[in-house]
Amino acid sequence: MPSFAICRPSASEVDAQPAIDERKRKRMISNRESARRSRMRKQQQLDDLTNQAAQLRNQNGQIEMQISLQRRQYTTVEVENAILRAQLHELTQRLQSLTPVLGIAEEIGGTATGKPEIPAHLLRPWQLPYSERLTLATANTLQF
Repeated sequence: MPSFAICRPSASEVDAQPAIDERKRKRMISNRESARRSRMRKQQQLDDLTNQAAQLRNQNGQIEMQISLQRRQYTTVEVENAILRAQLHELTQRLQSLTPVLGIAEEIGGTATGKPEIPAHLLRPWQLPYSERLTLATANTLQF
């Protein structure tokens, strides 16, 4: 019958066992602390991202309000420009209709009043002098 030898740890192995258990315990504590720090970092990152998202939503709302205000102002200016263009067109038409009347009055009266010439810039309102400056000023007021 074969005999089995029971392996008993030697005295040095018995003394080493508590040291190994102590190292395992320290490693386990260190791992737990590292995991705790990692969870805390992740929570801090989540909190930071949540705060940043709230700030961005707030900024987005403010920008949307500014855009809305600028659109209303732009629409107002467009309406005013359309009214002024219509008035300019009407006044140009009136001036052109008065030119022949002045010519007839001159012929009838025999006086040389001199027929006034309609200035070229009134006949071409889209080419008014200083229109570039006005356009730039309007464009600057619309920037935000």
